[in-house]
Amino acid sequence: MIIMRNKILTKLMTVTLCAVYVALVMTHSAMAQQRRQSGGARQTAWLTKEVRHELATLPNYSVFDWLEFEVRPDSTVILRGAVTRPTIKSSAEASVKDIEGVRVVNQIKVLPLSPNDDRLRVALYRAIYNFDGPLFRYGTGSQQAIHIIVENGRATLKGIVDNEADRNMAYVRASGVPGVFAVTNDLQVEKN
Repeated sequence: MIIMRNKILTKLMTVTLCAVYVALVMTHSAMAQQRRQSGGARQTAWLTKEVRHELATLPNYSVFDWLEFEVRPDSTVILRGAVTRPTIKSSAEASVKDIEGVRVVNQIKVLPLSPNDDRLRVALYRAIYNFDGPLFRYGTGSQQAIHIIVENGRATLKGIVDNEADRNMAYVRASGVPGVFAVTNDLQVEKN
């Protein structure tokens, strides 16, 4: 009788310990999920800042390339844009992959090789960033504010300018370059 009672108590204690363990695991899991949800916005903001820094410091990133990205809540970073060299595409992906916990989807387009497009890039650069022109200030520093993307004779202006007048002036100057088939003005005006 005593042996049977000990076996029953042992089974009861085992079942009780298992139930307590399952309750602890579920509580810990719920708390971790709650922390992830409350810290999700902070995590996304931090990750956005890190990705922006990594892309801005790429050594071969130039005024003729454009990179943009999207950070998803699950720490997936989608890279987009257009670049003149495949090495910039691979460097962008590699630098972002170095950030801990990030999964990268690389949708960056490599622009086709074209001597005509290269000629247009230089002509557009000179027209927009003319040293005695009002847009010259956007070309100073390590990163130019107005990026010039040329593909098959068509130009797209990307970046951020101070006001609508500068946005329109960049478009007019780019449109006046001989040999450009079309100009798309995707410049954004900086909000105060």
